[in-house]
Amino acid sequence: MAPAASRRSRRRVRSSARPGTWSRSAEDWWWERLAPRGSGYHLLQTDSMLLVMPGLEPSRARPHRRATRRAPRPLARSCTATAKLRARPRPEPTPEPGPDAGWGDRIPVEVLVQIFELLVASDGPVPFLGRAARVCRLWHEASSHPALWHTVTLSPPVVGRAAKGSLKAEKKLLASLEWLIPNRCSQLQRLTLIHWKSQVHAVLKLVSKSCPQLTFLKLSDCHNVTADTLVMLAKACCHLHSLDLQHSMVESTAVVSFLEEAGLRMHKLWLTYSSQTTAILSALLVGWQWAGARPHDEQGASRPLSWHVPPLLQGSCCPQLQVLRLLNLIWLPKPCVRGVAPGPGFPRLEELCLAGSVCTFVSNDVLARLLHGSPNLRLLDLRGCSRVTPAGLCSLPCQELEQLHLGLYGILDWLTPVKEGSSLLTQKWHHTLRELDFSGQAFSENDLERALTVFSGSTGVLRPALCSLNLRGTRVTPNTVSCVISSCPGLLYLNLESCRCLPRGLKRVYRGLEEIHWCLEQLLTSPPSPR
Repeated sequence: MAPAASRRSRRRVRSSARPGTWSRSAEDWWWERLAPRGSGYHLLQTDSMLLVMPGLEPSRARPHRRATRRAPRPLARSCTATAKLRARPRPEPTPEPGPDAGWGDRIPVEVLVQIFELLVASDGPVPFLGRAARVCRLWHEASSHPALWHTVTLSPPVVGRAAKGSLKAEKKLLASLEWLIPNRCSQLQRLTLIHWKSQVHAVLKLVSKSCPQLTFLKLSDCHNVTADTLVMLAKACCHLHSLDLQHSMVESTAVVSFLEEAGLRMHKLWLTYSSQTTAILSALLVGWQWAGARPHDEQGASRPLSWHVPPLLQGSCCPQLQVLRLLNLIWLPKPCVRGVAPGPGFPRLEELCLAGSVCTFVSNDVLARLLHGSPNLRLLDLRGCSRVTPAGLCSLPCQELEQLHLGLYGILDWLTPVKEGSSLLTQKWHHTLRELDFSGQAFSENDLERALTVFSGSTGVLRPALCSLNLRGTRVTPNTVSCVISSCPGLLYLNLESCRCLPRGLKRVYRGLEEIHWCLEQLLTSPPSPR
């Protein structure tokens, strides 16, 4: 009966279950029916029977139910284990080795100043030092060192319209210089101003007040340079010895006034051709004397300058002159008056450059009057001076000439007369000549052979010092070139362009020992070219 009743009750329970509700199984129903909770009895299930036992209710072993899988919960840990885990922190991962982020704060200021000096030497102090001062306090201290501000170039920014924009840009830059020059440029030595149109006087006034160690001043494309400005600078800067006025609008009176104030200490003066150049040079020769160590007058313009030179030929106005460069100068010398004793000349002259690209009237007489008292001459540049002959050069008093340039550029061959006597030059200076230029000279083949074979006669200690030889457009022969290469081991430059007597393929410029030795091998192995 019990099994039937159980089947009926089991069917009744299953049929009474509503959809959506949890239905109990038959085993659960018997457990709750025979030993309800709180009755003091519990059921014990064996293999073949079900026993009702009195006593405390143990944990009821429920039948296994299929349920959805859940993530395993972490096991409960005791307070002691939790405390131990907290007491033992996990070891932090070792960071990968990399650059130290704080090296800039620990570097000494002296080392940082030396690093900045390398950057300033290549790029200048402006605008690098101004930007570096805003990095940190250490960089600000290093960039403020006066030794970094010894060379400064100042140029206002270039704007589209130069009328009003340039004036505003100069005024804006001048406002910054009013603080910068007194606080940073106390040891300024070299100053360059470029493209200043209206504020040159204001800038040089600041420099004269705060830069007593100024030695070099360059004004490039600057306007409104007055005599008061240059005289003020000459009085304030007692070490100023070099002035570059190329491509600037400067009145002749301003230059003369400056030289009257600072002429005794001037070393170098750069000038380019302008409407004021003749007046400046005439004032220099008549009004005052050079007494510095290395003054020189430069003329680098393409337009020639016409100038009467009798005061210069006397040499009485420049007894301390060491370098004289007068490029593209048309000489108009007056005939020498008989019975007049020559002047003292230039006893300390070491370099003379009279090169020109047009017809010049420099002759043997002009050279003799210029160099009769210059025994220390080392460089003589007479390129384009076709009237000078080897006999006139050989009569000069200088005995240790190192550079001789006699090239004729831009002069047609049929206008160049045939010359003789090149051997006189090499016989006199073969032991000291380092650079020799015969480019375009119409010396004959035999004359050039006699001149260049002189270098092969030097042996022992007095080996030839020749390192540069220019024979472009001459009648030099292969045997002569081979002889001079073999006898001059220090030859590094050889120009054989347009040499009509050389074989094809060898008429070019050779630089370096390897190229010159290759040329020698080709000359020795190539058959003689037909004439």
